[in-house]
Amino acid sequence: MRNYCTVTDCGMEDKANGSVDTKSPVENGQLPDPSNWGVADVVNYFKATGFEEQATAFQDQEIDGKSLLLMTRNDVLTGLSIKLGPALKIYEYHVKPLQTQHLKSNAS
Repeated sequence: MRNYCTVTDCGMEDKANGSVDTKSPVENGQLPDPSNWGVADVVNYFKATGFEEQATAFQDQEIDGKSLLLMTRNDVLTGLSIKLGPALKIYEYHVKPLQTQHLKSNAS
């Protein structure tokens, strides 16, 4: 299992209104490549990025790294049975950038 930064280490900050700025953890200046992650790695990634409660949905649905890279926006919004707000943030700030980074690294 991989260790990712804690909420404060990732640059996430609790705001006065209770919301949290979400930023992806980076490894060596770029996003990690989840293609070889197991389910536990995916769960730990989302816990480390401030989605402790939602991380269990990835466990329940047995989403590993390869599955994560195949997920569509609709999969995240409806297939994981999590609230819309966190689901949008998870897709836009984490799943989509991880997919983009993976495609870029495999294209070179």
